[in-house]
Amino acid sequence: MPLDFTAIDFETANSSPASACSVGLVRVRSGRVVAQTGWLIRPPAGHDEFNEWNTKIHGIRAHDVANATTWTQQLDRLCGFAGADVLVAHNAGFDMNVLRRACEATGIDAPPYRSLCSLAVARKTYDLDSYRLPKAAAAAGFGDFSHHDALADARACAQIVIDAAFRAAVDDVDALGSALSIRLTDPMASVPARAVA
Repeated sequence: MPLDFTAIDFETANSSPASACSVGLVRVRSGRVVAQTGWLIRPPAGHDEFNEWNTKIHGIRAHDVANATTWTQQLDRLCGFAGADVLVAHNAGFDMNVLRRACEATGIDAPPYRSLCSLAVARKTYDLDSYRLPKAAAAAGFGDFSHHDALADARACAQIVIDAAFRAAVDDVDALGSALSIRLTDPMASVPARAVA
């Protein structure tokens, strides 16, 4: 099987995992980036207050998403881009929890995506003093980027997995998980995490 997956990154408005305010998506086919997109999201009602700490991290404010699509309006677009791919994210438990909680907050079923954590991949692939996304991405050959921009972060995640698969001499995400002893998970198996960005 080829190295096919979609990297994803969410930014959140506040500490609620349901407060998605931005998403970035990067499609990889046969180990190469072939498409990328991202957009702002108006967080679900009751989860739409913008916390100063989160805004300091990603720069998104309430007025930026005032005319953005709602979670429910944009979910088909997200799923249409990702298709049936494994989703890759740096600290995947966070991003999969955002997906699940935003769906719960809007009364819709979360899509049953499997996921692979690029943070876990980086820890098994590189010898670094920190495995934060900028450092792990640099080790994968993806230099300066706008950290906490959802699309840039998704692109960095994609590069980590592409590089790790090359180093491990494997050609699909399941084989990479096996080679590094990392279990691919689905959103229902993820541990709820406190949102920070």
